[in-house]
Amino acid sequence: MPVRPLPLTGALRVGRPSDIWFKPALSVVVSIAPPNLTLLALGRLDLAVYTMAGSLCALYAHDRPYAARARVLAGVVLGMLGGLAVALVTASLTGNALVLVTVGALLAAAQKALCDATRLGPPGNVVLTFVSSAALFAPQHLGQVPGHLALGLAAGGWAWLVCMAPGLLRPHGPERRATARALNAAAAYAATGGTGPGHARARTAANAAVLAARQALLAGGARSAPARPALAHLLLRAEVALAAPADADPDRLRARARALRGTGPVPYDGAPAPVEPDAAECPAERLRHRLAPLTPIAARTALGCALAGYGSLALGIGRPYWALVTAAALYQANLTLTWSRSVQRVVGNLAGVLVFAAVAPLARLGQAALILCCLAFSFGAEALISRNYWLGSVCVTPMALLITEFTGYQDPGELVTERVVDTLVGALLGLAAAVAVTNRRAGPRLEHALAAAERARERAARLLAEPHPAPGALEAARQSLAAALAELRAAADAAAGERCRRTPPADRVDRAEQAGHRTLAETVRRRGLILDGPADTPATDAVRTAPDRGTHARPDQDETTEEPRP
Repeated sequence: MPVRPLPLTGALRVGRPSDIWFKPALSVVVSIAPPNLTLLALGRLDLAVYTMAGSLCALYAHDRPYAARARVLAGVVLGMLGGLAVALVTASLTGNALVLVTVGALLAAAQKALCDATRLGPPGNVVLTFVSSAALFAPQHLGQVPGHLALGLAAGGWAWLVCMAPGLLRPHGPERRATARALNAAAAYAATGGTGPGHARARTAANAAVLAARQALLAGGARSAPARPALAHLLLRAEVALAAPADADPDRLRARARALRGTGPVPYDGAPAPVEPDAAECPAERLRHRLAPLTPIAARTALGCALAGYGSLALGIGRPYWALVTAAALYQANLTLTWSRSVQRVVGNLAGVLVFAAVAPLARLGQAALILCCLAFSFGAEALISRNYWLGSVCVTPMALLITEFTGYQDPGELVTERVVDTLVGALLGLAAAVAVTNRRAGPRLEHALAAAERARERAARLLAEPHPAPGALEAARQSLAAALAELRAAADAAAGERCRRTPPADRVDRAEQAGHRTLAETVRRRGLILDGPADTPATDAVRTAPDRGTHARPDQDETTEEPRP
């Protein structure tokens, strides 16, 4: 399989913002402000570097249903505290910079592997690595560690409350958004007719969106249960469109997606559908299965971070953790994506230090101004980073530089120079490590995914050949095939960006995907997912709605007014 060329200008292309960009942006501001203002009132703003560690946990899990979000955020806070504890204890026991960099690199590799294996989502390991690496170079006494960890825990607990608070008003908001994304993605595929330009990419995106929405429905808690059957029915409509794109009405699908905004009743146009769970899998076994292919990425992270930190020390830079974090931020699923992230990181950081140089006089008007500037940059980072990573880095860089001034003002020229040097050193040595450590598992992973997809298709085809398959068997086969096709596409994309010696021919992968999607479409038709009539009616028809709390609207119920999302 040929390796994709390394892009340059394409890596800087600005895209559309995330539909929930304002949620992490507002959450992190609300999470940072009270702890920092409290420390300001107490005259101990120097301790804000520890509360910031907990406050930054508010950046995570905003796309998760609230029941799952509670567990994920708790895990993030505990993971942050674990890395912070290792860093602070190490800093209190030794001042040897080589040892500190080595520990930081090992922590970064562990954080990268665990975040990817658990599919934590943005911002991934970068924030955790920033917290632990910076703490390694903060002067400590062993007796101070418990108090500093307590500050991080308190701020992390506050961040947890901030991120969970919207669930009081809209307990099923994440499930509604996930279903709306699936409907919009299905509409984009239906617009191609299944054969038009870009149909393969649209089909892959729609299949991934449907899988994500199904997982969101399964992960929802008891408070969102009343709305779940109606949402599952809408999700089935998206699957019908994937099965028969030429017969689907894209406008109708988009209208259903728009109707999911706000807190009004969930729209539906037929009987509610049950939510059938996927086959159970041992969490430990699932984690082990996901960690295995990540070994080369973890090795790249450890080597690249160590080289970046050592290189910074060799140049006499006083904050080698900046170079270490730069390297840790580069590593993506394959070499091509790592290159793109390197370009984005360098461009964003260089622009960010210019912004810092311009803002530094304002931030030094007082400690309150310093806090306000940090809040503004934290909001701006989340507002921009979903459009492109380099845009977010333009705000992240000055925020990181301002955080260093919580302990006292420093020479801005020195800060700018060191940050520029560390960015270039971290990017160059981190990228060199990515090239040096070959991902030999990309090819076997693709072989395994291809074989699994072929087996899943054969199983579904056998069940389709039976006149009366066992109850639930066809649905289980359909879910397994959909998941196998998603894994096959992910494995193929990862292998395409690596220097793999042995991979299956690209045409074999294409044939397997085409055959799998044909079989998947047939399982949808066989199960009768159209339920109570044609897949779509004209977009001018009224959208009936079902109340979220248990009962469903009568056919003669008036259409409810769409409400804006909070």
